Amino acid sequence: MRSVLFSALLSFAAASAFANDSTAELATGGLVFVQNPNVEMRSEQLFISLQQVRVTYHFLNNSDQDVTNLVAFPLPDIVFDSPDSDIAIPISDSSNFLGFKTVANGRPVTTQVEQKVFAKGVDQTALLQQLGIPLAPQLPSTDAALDKLPRDQWQKLVDLGLGYIDEYDDTGTGMKQHLEPRWTLKTTFYWQQTFPAHQELVIEHEYQPSVGDSVETLIGNPQFSEPEGYKQKYCTDPDFLAAAAQSWQRANRANARPDVEQRIDYILSTGANWAGPIADFTLVVDKGAPANLVSFCANGVKKISPTQFQVHYTNFTPKSELAILILSPP
Repeated sequence: MRSVLFSALLSFAAASAFANDSTAELATGGLVFVQNPNVEMRSEQLFISLQQVRVTYHFLNNSDQDVTNLVAFPLPDIVFDSPDSDIAIPISDSSNFLGFKTVANGRPVTTQVEQKVFAKGVDQTALLQQLGIPLAPQLPSTDAALDKLPRDQWQKLVDLGLGYIDEYDDTGTGMKQHLEPRWTLKTTFYWQQTFPAHQELVIEHEYQPSVGDSVETLIGNPQFSEPEGYKQKYCTDPDFLAAAAQSWQRANRANARPDVEQRIDYILSTGANWAGPIADFTLVVDKGAPANLVSFCANGVKKISPTQFQVHYTNFTPKSELAILILSPP
């Protein structure tokens, strides 16, 4: 039986899970714009913490006419492809599961949403809607709707790659068969945005990140066999690894749990869809508490507060994604 952790459940999970229990993070990014040679992205300020991702864009329309372009925010795909699918989803909502919201020059923007379901590479949205099945595979209401389908529909959905039959006892009344979802949900918020002629436009958006979670990190454990993977993804340097080892040793001596490991993935390359580089780019990563450890790959990182680290680039063209690793005392 698969499971999904919503943010409200994370504290309970941390208290009850075993050392190797973990949830996978969903990679998120920024806005996607239709390129226009007359509109310049002057700056982008990106703030990332365990609770919030916040992005501010400054645009200038250099032309003599207003420009109206499509702006989109693709949410990460929700992929249920095995009985063991275990992903971190911040909000229990059928479409806005990251709590995405945006404003333009301080005014809230009304967005539209498009959702599509794919299985085996085929768009099966219409079929699920015809059967009255919610499109969001992570919701309990979807499980309930699938179970209520006539049994002859079960095998049809299994054959199409939309489901699988599992057997478990979820009510304490004995083992029962259940039809579980096995599809990918693609969600995109979008709107038409007007950039006034010869004026600056500020677009801001924010959402809750999908934070991958391991209740007990293995980093710092002398028997941990995969430090190279962490070095490549998070650029864990000797100072970080030494601090993690000291923390693990303290916990071991006290017969206590090691640090909690949390991970955030951010797709920087969506910023490369604009015409030309980002003239002024600033990234701030907040590790949450002074005692926490943080590591991510970037050049010129400056510590600007007890919990915040800043990177500033000019004429920046993102060529890779950002992965953030945070270790915190349990």
